[in-house]
Amino acid sequence: MTRIGIDLGGTAVKTGLFTEDGTIVGRAEFPTVTYGREALLADIADHVRALTALHGIPLSDCAAGIGVPGPVEEDGYTEAIPNLGIHNCYLGRELSELLGIPVRILNDANAAALGEYWLGAGRGSKSMICVTLGTGVGSGIVLNGQVLGGAHGLGGEIGHMFVNPDETQACGCGATGCLDQVASANGVVRYARTRYHLPYVTAKEVCDAAKSGDPQAEAALRYCMSFLGKALCAVGYTVDPELVVIGGGLSKAGPYLLDIIYYAYKDLPKLTAKRMEFRLAQLGNEAGMTGAARFAL
Repeated sequence: MTRIGIDLGGTAVKTGLFTEDGTIVGRAEFPTVTYGREALLADIADHVRALTALHGIPLSDCAAGIGVPGPVEEDGYTEAIPNLGIHNCYLGRELSELLGIPVRILNDANAAALGEYWLGAGRGSKSMICVTLGTGVGSGIVLNGQVLGGAHGLGGEIGHMFVNPDETQACGCGATGCLDQVASANGVVRYARTRYHLPYVTAKEVCDAAKSGDPQAEAALRYCMSFLGKALCAVGYTVDPELVVIGGGLSKAGPYLLDIIYYAYKDLPKLTAKRMEFRLAQLGNEAGMTGAARFAL
């Protein structure tokens, strides 16, 4: 059976066709329809039909998974996908009815984690957490091949863990002191500018300056990643994964950033001498659709 992986983003939808062993046989990317749920699902269904037809694959021989940017409960219920204005629905069921095939739905960060676990940096591991450091802090946990979704679809969502009692500005979720506010790309830039009075306007500029020996840029990066180290220690005490995978735009700083994050984490766990292993993500923008395909069956 062919697996169809769909990664629903705010601006684009990525779709891939995968064999059972994970070989990708076709892919497509198209703009996200933003004028209503019915139009969006109809457009996705049309593109899926076109992609399978292009590669000579009967749709009846397929199963699909779709990752969406919002919490997904165990029965497929989605309370809200804020950036698309979608609320209180079962998107997977609706897409299944349009296509006439099984469709399973999961959160996009969980899909990315599952993709890295299946075919990326986590291949061969039993358990892992995947953290994406982009505009925000996305994350997903995979334990023994199963995504940790939780009762309300919030399992593994470490970006909104409370980590910084000195924070006064509200996070996008409405709380203050979230990991998202300090360890994301936006957080790194904000703290570099306000705490260290640096002129940089992108996280890449901060990372590049730090790698070039700017002590203040390095201090800003280490300060922000210290909160991520604490959060990962908490994850270790909670679900004890063997592996941490770091992805997202910030991860383009490579081993330099990975070493800073590991340094912030390594001295915190005290109950065992063993530590989680840290790796850089491998699948990039295809992690979401890859994980959705894995979840399809």
